[in-house]
Amino acid sequence: MIDELITKIAKFEFSRAVQFDERKELSLPRSNKNKSRLLYLHVPFCESLCSYCSFHRVLFEETLCRQYFNALRKEIILYKEKDYDFNGIYVGGGTPTILIDELEETLLLARECFGIKEISVETNPNHLTERNIKILQRVGITRLSVGIQSFDDSLLKAMGRYNSYGSGKIISERLINALGYFDTLNADMIFNFPAQTIDSIDKDLDILIRTGVDQVTYYPLMVSDSTRRVVEKTMGRVDYGKEKKFYRLISKRLSADYRFSSAWCFSRKDAMIDEYIVDYDEYAGLGSGSIGYINGKCYANTFDIRQYIDRIKREEIPLMASRDFSLSNQIRYDFLMKLFGMKLEVAPLHKKYGRNILPYLWRDIAAFMMAGGMRYHHGNFYLTDRGRYYWVIMMREFFTAVNNFRDFCLRR
Repeated sequence: MIDELITKIAKFEFSRAVQFDERKELSLPRSNKNKSRLLYLHVPFCESLCSYCSFHRVLFEETLCRQYFNALRKEIILYKEKDYDFNGIYVGGGTPTILIDELEETLLLARECFGIKEISVETNPNHLTERNIKILQRVGITRLSVGIQSFDDSLLKAMGRYNSYGSGKIISERLINALGYFDTLNADMIFNFPAQTIDSIDKDLDILIRTGVDQVTYYPLMVSDSTRRVVEKTMGRVDYGKEKKFYRLISKRLSADYRFSSAWCFSRKDAMIDEYIVDYDEYAGLGSGSIGYINGKCYANTFDIRQYIDRIKREEIPLMASRDFSLSNQIRYDFLMKLFGMKLEVAPLHKKYGRNILPYLWRDIAAFMMAGGMRYHHGNFYLTDRGRYYWVIMMREFFTAVNNFRDFCLRR
């Protein structure tokens, strides 16, 4: 019952939070080099489109993709000219490694422009080639995140990934062969597909643990409203009633060899995670459809790829909408994200906002303490075993709301 209540409340709250204003005059928030910020770069091109994916992505066209990378590099320079600096880079997609030479040139430029200390890049199993790995090493990638989803061949076929990326056996071999080349090799997995069972999850975990991969990010299935309809046609109805059982099994099996970096990320060592919004208070979103959050302002770039390229050619920041968060919403955003990373340190947030933050959060804190989701120790709040799943629910609904916002933008 508590799980269902959290789902309903989170769905309502996050659907309101991601309503952007397209009417106001759009401009980038001011720069502040004293803040630790992340540079997110979006590459929306894919060799094939997975039915369950709600991210902004399109089928690969080489000419358009090269034009896009050229525009992305120009947008990087625009941020440099506006006196921004960044400590880390996360490249997501789509498939960022789809044109490895273009990605290399783009990352080398970003490293020239900013004080980059860590770089994470997403890829697919078929891109784990010797040539690609050498290029990624050369450009300074510290973390490579491989989209696997499952090793179950029947499920891979239902997803439409089997023909594109190979069997579970081939994928696991490619993953093993890529170990040791980067500080962190992450395996992206998904649980709660309609056809998944406890047995199939258990077998996926057996394979994962045998690979010895540095990090595992095990997402719950998160689909936008439109994607849900496609998933139901191709794979069956999404049932959240199974989600908790799957999550408990995953947590039990992986926590023996890994520690929790977030409620759904398991790491053998300190490293970046896919949810960079946990470790970085602020991030700039570059590329078509990217979303950024700086100085309490959340903003989105245009989702129209050709419009994005044209606006960059005119040396314009290609913003399409933004929203200014109130002080209360900024504090609650930090509450959600920091606790997703397992721990909310109160003193740094008092310092960040120049005031006591607890009056803004007491209702949330009281509710989750009463539900057994949080504990207080030496001035900080921590998620309990029960609370980890509560945060999985909330983050699932948060990202679903963002996915629905993407759907809205793509329909315009």
